[in-house]
Amino acid sequence: MCGRSQRSALRVTPSMLTTSPLASVSATKPDFEKEIKPIFQSRCMPCHFQGGKVYDKLPFDKPETISKLGTKLFTRIKDEKEQRMIREFLAAQ
Repeated sequence: MCGRSQRSALRVTPSMLTTSPLASVSATKPDFEKEIKPIFQSRCMPCHFQGGKVYDKLPFDKPETISKLGTKLFTRIKDEKEQRMIREFLAAQ
């Protein structure tokens, strides 16, 4: 085989990039119960959960509250990975 045909056999096409496993991971919406709610449980309990002082006004166990507040929540959520997860959740709303 000549060198030219070997090089073309190793070429990456744009369609290969769109079907990569990484592309599908970033396109999935984070699950509220499994990924988003635990962030707030670890940082905002007990006040924003049932029985807490401000639960009636801002219940953080409800996705609607998180969507409504959006990135304002980052005054308390400083971790970049957690912020990214929340941003992905908000973008999918």
